[in-house]
Amino acid sequence: MKQLIECVPNFSEGNDMNIIKQITNEIESVEGVSLVDVDPGKATNRTVVTMVGTPDEVLEAAVKAVRKAAELIDMSKHSGAHPRFGATDVCPLVPVANITMEETVAYAHKLAQRIGEEVGVPVYCYENAARIEERKNLAVCRAGEYEAVKDRIGTERWKPDFGPAEFTEAVAKSGVTAVSARNFLVAYNFNLNTTSTRRANAIAFDVRERGRTKREGNAATGKIVKDENGNPVMTPGTLKATKAIGWFIEEFGVAQISMNMTDISITSIHQAFDEVCAKAQARGIRVTGSELVGVVPLQAMLDAGKHYLRMQGRSTGIADREIIKIAVKSLGLDELYPFDADKKIIEYILENEAKKGTKKLVDMSLTAFVEETASESMAPGGGSISAYMGAMGAALGSMVANLSAHKPGWDERWEEFSDWAEKGKEYHTKLNWLVDEDTNAFNKIMDAIRLPKKTEEEKAARAEAMEDATKFATMVPFQTMELCLGSMDVAKAMAEIGNPNSVTDAGVGALAARSGVIGAFMNVKINAADLTDKAWAADIIAKGQAIVDKAQALENEIVEMVNAKI
Repeated sequence: MKQLIECVPNFSEGNDMNIIKQITNEIESVEGVSLVDVDPGKATNRTVVTMVGTPDEVLEAAVKAVRKAAELIDMSKHSGAHPRFGATDVCPLVPVANITMEETVAYAHKLAQRIGEEVGVPVYCYENAARIEERKNLAVCRAGEYEAVKDRIGTERWKPDFGPAEFTEAVAKSGVTAVSARNFLVAYNFNLNTTSTRRANAIAFDVRERGRTKREGNAATGKIVKDENGNPVMTPGTLKATKAIGWFIEEFGVAQISMNMTDISITSIHQAFDEVCAKAQARGIRVTGSELVGVVPLQAMLDAGKHYLRMQGRSTGIADREIIKIAVKSLGLDELYPFDADKKIIEYILENEAKKGTKKLVDMSLTAFVEETASESMAPGGGSISAYMGAMGAALGSMVANLSAHKPGWDERWEEFSDWAEKGKEYHTKLNWLVDEDTNAFNKIMDAIRLPKKTEEEKAARAEAMEDATKFATMVPFQTMELCLGSMDVAKAMAEIGNPNSVTDAGVGALAARSGVIGAFMNVKINAADLTDKAWAADIIAKGQAIVDKAQALENEIVEMVNAKI
């Protein structure tokens, strides 16, 4: 699964759209990166840009954008309402999918180094990427703003982490940049059945981490309690990593609670929604729906949908799009306007960008897929079909599990079957991906064949590329074999304990999976035969044969079970 990070550079220009467009053009020129949002502010004279993609590609886009900003923006002439000290003022990286914060920090340091060395802009690392404890707080790094850079940059205390440590003519123009790694921030609003901003604020104070000012006697009008230093004492709210306030939305004629969620790994979207609902109800108010501002990671929506499915005692091993529908309805995300998953979920935005100009087999109808297979083109071939058979077999296992979870009289067993449905889903999702990956593997071999071979160096490079591509084309069907075999565990369990009315479906799933194993093994063997590395080839074939033996034995066992129950 691809690693995805978000990058949110803030550029010190919010009025000249020509400059902003030149900067964003640099981002859009990098393949593998999607420009999600461009938000210019005239009063702040600042533009917040959001891009998402694979880490190395995002870093490349960020470096190009920072370079262009340094070229076009003169900080010695800049003014605006927002604190700033550089043409690219801040450039935070945010983990989105399949990547840890530690890995994101490493990428932030790599980005900071590239900006310092390749662009010549001084860089301070802050928040999770801070290399010096004092620099964790951006406000401390940016104290005095651009006007203070000249005096600070040459001191030992404020020597940049990367890049020039003197106020050169170039630095006077570009200013400095702050790079960080931070958690994903979600802007989330809750719609209330009231027009009272005061009551909306009361609920916001109940839940936000900072809470409310402690008072003697009356919670709203009593004397403020202060500590020994004379500072107000706060009564914390119930939701960690959240900030919230109440306001009135003229357009819809209702009050809202506006919440910034600074770490959804600590407080999730569904936890926030349920808690705000509870606090609102305690005050005689109802949350009628909610609104996600900007984009959101897929996992956050899946977590929410699964949470509400579990509350209903329903299986969570269903298609992602169906889980998202449950999340949208449960959170009331379509109350003010339709919630378009393709425009709100980061992974779907990237997926749709990648689809432009491409033709994926798994996006075809069944009829189109069959007709494409039957055509004179060499792909899809046996490898893709083996993966598709395996995917269908695994999907049948999930189907039996989901039917079992929903069977009348088996309500107390829903979680058991939900777990099996989840396992089946994991297998058929990965096998679905391998349908196209097998075709991609074939294309890699064709690309290697087309390499020039006039000189000895070209011949050697071509031979190495051919070997690498052939190993890749061997490993793809081998992965298919492993996944097909794994999915047979689901088929076996469903034949044993699943809904007896669907036992033949479990049996057909096992047959399809076994066929996927044997078909993929044929591709392993024919591809391995072309390898120069005979030891590697012999090893992968031996491992493949062991998988075939296990699959055939398991198939016989499952078929016996099915026949005994028919």
